[in-house]
Amino acid sequence: MAQETSPPRSPFASTALYVGDLDPSVNEAQIFDIFKQIGNVMSVRLCRDMVTKRSLGYAYVNYNNTQDASRAIEELNFMPVNGKPVRIMFSYRDPSIRKSGSGNLFVKNLDKSIDNKALHDLFSPYGKILSCKIALDVSNVSKGHGFVQFDTEDAAHTAIEKINGTTLHDKQLFVGPFVRRQERDPPASKFNNVFVKNLSEITTDEDLQKLFGVFGPISSAVVMKEVDGKSKCFGFVNFENPEDAVKAVEDLHGTTFQDKELYVSRAQKKNEREAELKAKFEHERKDTEDKSPTNLYLKNLDDGIDDEKLKDMFSAFGNVTSCKVMRDPLGHSKGSGFVAFSTSDAALRAVAQMNGKMIGSKPLYVAMAQKKEERKAKLEAQFASRGPVNFPPPPLYSAVGQQLLYSRPAPMVPQQPAGFAMVRPNVGQMPGFFPPQRQQGHARVPFQQFMQRESTFHGSNSRTPAYGNNSFLAVLASHLASATPEQQRIMLGEQLYPLVDCIEHNHAGKITGMLLEMDQTEVLHLLESPEALNLKVSEAMEVLRDSQQRLIPPDLASLSLDDPLMS
Repeated sequence: MAQETSPPRSPFASTALYVGDLDPSVNEAQIFDIFKQIGNVMSVRLCRDMVTKRSLGYAYVNYNNTQDASRAIEELNFMPVNGKPVRIMFSYRDPSIRKSGSGNLFVKNLDKSIDNKALHDLFSPYGKILSCKIALDVSNVSKGHGFVQFDTEDAAHTAIEKINGTTLHDKQLFVGPFVRRQERDPPASKFNNVFVKNLSEITTDEDLQKLFGVFGPISSAVVMKEVDGKSKCFGFVNFENPEDAVKAVEDLHGTTFQDKELYVSRAQKKNEREAELKAKFEHERKDTEDKSPTNLYLKNLDDGIDDEKLKDMFSAFGNVTSCKVMRDPLGHSKGSGFVAFSTSDAALRAVAQMNGKMIGSKPLYVAMAQKKEERKAKLEAQFASRGPVNFPPPPLYSAVGQQLLYSRPAPMVPQQPAGFAMVRPNVGQMPGFFPPQRQQGHARVPFQQFMQRESTFHGSNSRTPAYGNNSFLAVLASHLASATPEQQRIMLGEQLYPLVDCIEHNHAGKITGMLLEMDQTEVLHLLESPEALNLKVSEAMEVLRDSQQRLIPPDLASLSLDDPLMS
């Protein structure tokens, strides 16, 4: 007795469905309500961004049998949900099915009006379609090509035979096997379109036709023009045969035509050209990084120094290939610049002899040029090795409670003598709070004791930071030269702290301590330049935030750096 046999199950059948092209407003409940009409839905998972929790535009629906899943594809595929047609196909855990390319077709020269459903309807008579998609640009407009994957190679071959070369919406279709990018012939080996630039303004389409026509039949030759008809001095020539195009590039590139040296090459698509330029830039950048450093960064330049004077200053150390003083939009010097040498030895000699040298009224800062990432890495390394050492605020700046916040006592300041005054924040003295005299056993010597009482260019009532005061910086630099390292740190810190406090009050002590680890001439530059100080404070805050993110326990991870527990 013959037994009944069920129809053979498709090797691609599954109980899991992929639902794509979803509108961002679609949620899990909507998807469940739609698919439960077909059968018992086991689960629905709408994929979302891990950070923003916004929909990624696709979901997975699981039935408890393949029959319901197949019927859902047949009845719901391309159904509009919230105004946008969805695309449904079986979900395969094995990526080899998708990546093999078996039964996968590439279709091009499609009219812009052809959508996923129209493409599916066009190919469905020739076999079971696993997936069907029109390629869209960023504006969701068709790129004029698409992809269709059948469940068998035979169905795909039949579709090629029946549709390739046919006309749809007045356009002749091309249908062929899909070839992955890495398996295609290199584009440089076969091309028809030639790009030519550096043309004379008088060159016409006819001139291009005659010039390139000697190499073979030409489909078109055009000189690109502006809106007013003026030549853009470049154009394109399309050959019928790739061999003729290659020959034209080889023979005409670098030749002279109408007193202009031509640049002739294979025409490239915009994305291909951008990718090539990016790769070239990355290669050159890597080569530059691999070489010994030859580029110097300068700060604290006197306002009277221009490019020519800068070159004269550094040419004694070797061949200067370029030098530049940075300027603002009004042409005023920013006090910084760059000098590039032809050899690294010359650059190293310049750093050794010029860094800290008094040029005009300022000590020059000279160092190897670094990118922002390198500067941040260096700052992180310093922070990691030394830890977040607080610099105590000057005593007149804070009340008694603030002294308790820091781990070490602040340097005590004697009553202000007439003459030179320490630069301090613009705050009044708290009622009932008087600056104490020097603490017993406290060995630090405040900055004022290093200053000559005869200095009178600051009054005794000065209370505000004086950016850009060259006379003050010159006096400060001279006193630093005769001070011990600990005294230098105190002197610089007393000037730097109130400026940092104005920018980042909650972490002024930590940031000041970090900045004092830098070269002395660079700290002097920060006292002079608000722009440079703002940049360094921002970099220091990044390092602090990164450090706190790594160190705080998980239950505190949601706190910001400005929360009390993080200070």
